[in-house]
Amino acid sequence: MTANTLVESYLAALNALSDGAPKPLLPRARVEAEDRDPSADVSLEALHVYLETAKVNDELRKQLHLAIARWDALATAEPWSGDTQPSTTERRTAIYAALGVQPALAALLDERFKILGGGPTVISDEFEPWYSDERRTQHGFYWPAYTKTLTKSGWPAESLNDLDIATARVIERLTDPLRLEARQSKGLVVGYVQSGKTANFTGVVARAIDAGYRLIIVLTGTVELLRQQTQRRLDFELVGKENILRGIDPNDPDMMADVDYQNDPDWATRCIEHGILPSSSGFPDIVRLTTHEKDYEKLKAGIVALDYEKMDKGKPLFDPSNLYGSNARLLVVKKNGPILTKLVKDLKKIQATLGEIPALIIDDESDQASVNTTNPKNWKADTPERKERTAINRLISDLLGLLPRAQYVGYTATPFANVFVDPSDVENIFPKDYLIALDRPPGYMGASDFHDLDPDMEGVEKTLANSNEKCLVRDVRPTNPDPHAKLREAVDAFVLSGAIKLYRESVVSGPSFKHHTMLVHESVKQIEHAALATLIANIWTSAAYSSASGLARLKALFLSDFVSVCGVRPAGPVPPDFEALVPFVGQTVTRVTKDGANPVIIVNGDKDLGSEDVAFDKRSVWRILVGGTKLSRGFTVEGLTVSYYRRKTKQGATLMQMGRWFGFRNNYSDLVRLYIGRAEPDGKQTLDLYEAFEAIVRDEEAFRSELQRYSHLVDGKPLVTPREIPPLVSQHLPWLRPEARNKMFNAKLVRKRVTGSPVIPTGYPKANRDKNFHRMLPLLTTAAKPAKLVVPAMKGVNRGEFDAFIGLVDHETFTTALSSLEWITPDYYSPEIAFVAELAGAVDDWLVIVPQLDGGGNTRKVAGIGPRSVFKRDFRTDRNLWGEPTDRKHRPAAERVAGAIQSYGDPVLEALCQPKRGALLLYLINEDPKSLPAGVSGSEIVVGMGWVVPTSVTVKPGQILQFEARDKKKEKEAIVDVPPTAA
Repeated sequence: MTANTLVESYLAALNALSDGAPKPLLPRARVEAEDRDPSADVSLEALHVYLETAKVNDELRKQLHLAIARWDALATAEPWSGDTQPSTTERRTAIYAALGVQPALAALLDERFKILGGGPTVISDEFEPWYSDERRTQHGFYWPAYTKTLTKSGWPAESLNDLDIATARVIERLTDPLRLEARQSKGLVVGYVQSGKTANFTGVVARAIDAGYRLIIVLTGTVELLRQQTQRRLDFELVGKENILRGIDPNDPDMMADVDYQNDPDWATRCIEHGILPSSSGFPDIVRLTTHEKDYEKLKAGIVALDYEKMDKGKPLFDPSNLYGSNARLLVVKKNGPILTKLVKDLKKIQATLGEIPALIIDDESDQASVNTTNPKNWKADTPERKERTAINRLISDLLGLLPRAQYVGYTATPFANVFVDPSDVENIFPKDYLIALDRPPGYMGASDFHDLDPDMEGVEKTLANSNEKCLVRDVRPTNPDPHAKLREAVDAFVLSGAIKLYRESVVSGPSFKHHTMLVHESVKQIEHAALATLIANIWTSAAYSSASGLARLKALFLSDFVSVCGVRPAGPVPPDFEALVPFVGQTVTRVTKDGANPVIIVNGDKDLGSEDVAFDKRSVWRILVGGTKLSRGFTVEGLTVSYYRRKTKQGATLMQMGRWFGFRNNYSDLVRLYIGRAEPDGKQTLDLYEAFEAIVRDEEAFRSELQRYSHLVDGKPLVTPREIPPLVSQHLPWLRPEARNKMFNAKLVRKRVTGSPVIPTGYPKANRDKNFHRMLPLLTTAAKPAKLVVPAMKGVNRGEFDAFIGLVDHETFTTALSSLEWITPDYYSPEIAFVAELAGAVDDWLVIVPQLDGGGNTRKVAGIGPRSVFKRDFRTDRNLWGEPTDRKHRPAAERVAGAIQSYGDPVLEALCQPKRGALLLYLINEDPKSLPAGVSGSEIVVGMGWVVPTSVTVKPGQILQFEARDKKKEKEAIVDVPPTAA
């Protein structure tokens, strides 16, 4: 009884402090104990003893952990926290002092509850602090209820803490709903594919309603399947039974007939219950204007559904006297033109009061459909300020225009399209106020878990012990004449992994595998889905899993694959031998083909196929899914264990979104298998899709690193605002763009890192020749030593020699000269020049080669240099460009010095080759050299060039090409919220 009293008393004490300031625990625990068992020992010493043996999921331990973590991370200054920074030892000391915790217990808490990082990376413009402890707790209802729901569902304390911090970072950057003057904010939250972004924005919605936001519009992807999934999540985890039923008797079958979830098996046990209709206790109800079955439809009776209640009709809705007594409206709407048009038209009918409604627009998958993809070059020249917009972008812009108090928050795992939006387009969705990159959540299996990205792996033999690829990835290329051999193996792996799951259920209490799925994704074409489904059904039939041959095949795969992988990274018990697994093979087959079902479900928009719905929310699904677009973005494939992927795309963001095998794989991460195309035909070339995924993973991590780089203060001042943020979006593979071309109209290439290949600009201006000449003079005068260099035999060129002047310049001299040149446009060849500028330390010096014409042709005495050949090059006035200055037969000399080609027997060059040496070809050019006088000045000469960066330079993976958004205007300085490092 004493232990129960201690737990209940301290839980009650912590509940009293929920979302408030830390205050002495012991007095509150004693008051609670008086009503339970006055003789019980609830001292801090007794609490210490209890916590020493409490398990990780112990309720008191978890709630204490959450409370301390919340106070750790609180960003606003409070009286109890003083000037301590979040997530520091100083902040933790202040917490213990406020709780009245003694040193011994404090030491135990430090050991049990490590100080975590300060939350997500945040780059933010200035904002008005308003989301204080008092505001968090004053009207708290939905946020506490939501966190309790997640706790009951088994969320670990670390994940709940991350969610608490991340959602607070978003909410505090929205405008105070009580603010007199209307102000919109626009932000972007960047997560990982299948990493729990829905949980994050559900938490944001919960906090926002508690804070006073009364119109919530959640824009989902473009398919109904995803909208329904999102609606259900919000209904079950936030809205709750009371708001859904609205007074309907749940025991009356006639009344329940029109309720969304009357046939949903999880309705009774998994849908949140508040215990009351919130409005009966002074909290807002949530009135749904969409349901699980129905997207937004025209409002009945015009505007009645958006007619907000006012206690004082003489004051606006956002006045506290009205706001907290009004109900919230929730719409979950897919990004569909006709549906959003209905919503915009309905809102226009009530424009008189729209300016009073604090609204929140959540745009899930905000890089899909939301971004304006019209080409600026095609906009009408006579209306330059009026942007032409794509349909969904225009409708979102209309929503923001109609709702002056609306706050826009985009959510995506592939943010490149969003950061390429023109920051100066005030009607667009560029995240002008903040950009938040969420931490990778605990227990998440992402793209990096399927690749070996550690640089220490280079040159090391891959084994099951050190390689993600060896453990989880399988090449789909057949190893025998059967073209479908690997697909058959993947289906066998699906059956085998299902059997192991059932085995684990039988021997360990806890894990339960309601869903077990395999995904086959080869094409976006519906006709090909049907053919593929038929093929898989035939493979299933011929597999004969109950026969001796079928079991022998599964046993061979079990011994050659699963036993070894599960042995090095076990996520649960493994059968001691295949014989122990045989009964569960039969159970797996029975589940997949229950009641004579086809083992394959086609998931696409073809209604004629008569395929059943993927109803994860209504039943247990153990099946093989075949599909395209519907399964490639946003939608969660529950229980996904085996993936067979061969669909080609040349857009990095699209590719990453199709990685449905990312997500949480609790108790079966060792059973996950990815069968992927390593040589998929694409015209005259083949594409390695696994390599492509690795490239986009590296590009994504490079982007996050860029955000981290700018999320720091320098001398107490921020580096950038979101408007000014220049995170570089990388492109690792030449054929795999970060985004579709129509989402990169505003992208500016700022880095092009190429080694071993000549870089040959041609955009030298005809004006300012003299200035450019004198800037290059240090290089030209260095190349004073005459030399004969070999011309290697090439197609159409015989082996021979050419005359040149050569010399060495240090890297700084070359960089200074190159960076000072004037070009036809300010950013001409700036990506390549920027790369050269960052090579200090990687390149020691450059060999300057100034080729001469055979026999000294067109030699002129050049001021400051001496006799040199002047090469004829045409100037194209239509493009403002010169002809290529370098000569094909001269380029091998530069390439050899830079290590790009093998030796071809030039003793002069071989003596000059050094690992950290680049090469530079310089040419003096003119449109008509023969017309020049014997002596010429720099005003009559253009210095053309080509350079080769040495191959010894290591280009970081994922950073060959890098882009940033063009920004036509710069704004004021920003505040950057830096996740503190624990001391």
